[in-house]
Amino acid sequence: MASVAGKILSWSTAAAILYASWLLILLTLPYLTFERTTDFLASKQLVYHLDWWRLSFYVHIFSSPVVILSGLIQFNRKLIKFYPRIHRTTGKIYVATVLFISGPAALVMAFYANGNDLTKTSFVILSCLWLLFTWQGYRLARQRDFVRHGNFLLRIYALTLSAVTLRFYAYTMDITGVDLSPKDAYMILSWISWIPNLLLAEAMIRYGYVRRLLS
Repeated sequence: MASVAGKILSWSTAAAILYASWLLILLTLPYLTFERTTDFLASKQLVYHLDWWRLSFYVHIFSSPVVILSGLIQFNRKLIKFYPRIHRTTGKIYVATVLFISGPAALVMAFYANGNDLTKTSFVILSCLWLLFTWQGYRLARQRDFVRHGNFLLRIYALTLSAVTLRFYAYTMDITGVDLSPKDAYMILSWISWIPNLLLAEAMIRYGYVRRLLS
């Protein structure tokens, strides 16, 4: 019974992430027009003229679905056991995208985040941890320390999903009518978008999720 419940939970989680990824893709489509006032860009007019910021923004949003989907595949037990080459290939795509494309772009954007210094600090820490954990996870895979590699992959993916959880919490705040200024609300969102995710990942590590996955 516990095994069945675990499978249902795993499939439900994967389905929710896939659905959220699809929504993220839909959110990126309007930016294909490259109009400077599209949605979020309307609030970035003071920095839009900066080439490195503008490039970082478009690189980050268009690479995010790739990172989320390729990361999700890494937790597929059948892929790990029976199709290790696919697992390694998608893992390399994930690592390369984070380390050389999406991660650096996120770090640039973090220094220009909307809100106050606490908001910027949160996104800078998030970006640095994302890059650091990804490198450590890759290094452990090269050393064939697969349990610790998987533990870091959980941490990495928890941070990757901050893009999803930020929008979820923002929507929750909106429909519940939380009485905060936009600047304060965004500051809170910047922290709760990734810290609870990371705490959940640590709980899964203590529970032995990766060991069970590899057994």
